[in-house]
Amino acid sequence: MTLEIPKPLTVEHEELHDTLVRATRQPGATGEAAREVARLLHPHFVKEEEYALPPLGLLAKLARGGASESDMAEVLPMTRRLKEEYAEMLAEHRQIVGALEKLRAAAKQGGLPEYERFADALTLHAQTEEQVLYPASLLVGEFVALKLGKKAG
Repeated sequence: MTLEIPKPLTVEHEELHDTLVRATRQPGATGEAAREVARLLHPHFVKEEEYALPPLGLLAKLARGGASESDMAEVLPMTRRLKEEYAEMLAEHRQIVGALEKLRAAAKQGGLPEYERFADALTLHAQTEEQVLYPASLLVGEFVALKLGKKAG
């Protein structure tokens, strides 16, 4: 099984990305601020999609008791990497949120409420990752390691 990020998370990332692309096309300070957000966000999204969010694709199976050993073994390298890079991921969030604050201010100044709302939504998304999604991925790794009798990280 190749782990897949749960569809609601994938859709949310796609929607955020689409809105950011539109924002980068704006003239002036709003477009400039959006391009800085994009510069910071793209490599971060790549990391999330590579190893931080796929373990969540196993969560429902684990809760139902239906995960095979091969399913579970696939998770461990990802959750180990997330654990190793956790502090860096949070630091990247701080940089992204700082850039979002600038985007929000520029959008407000430019009378572009869509991009003000986007900055707020992406800031909330980062908080959801920090408070729910990353910890849940790490716990998936811990649980799987216990089930398989291996070291989690």
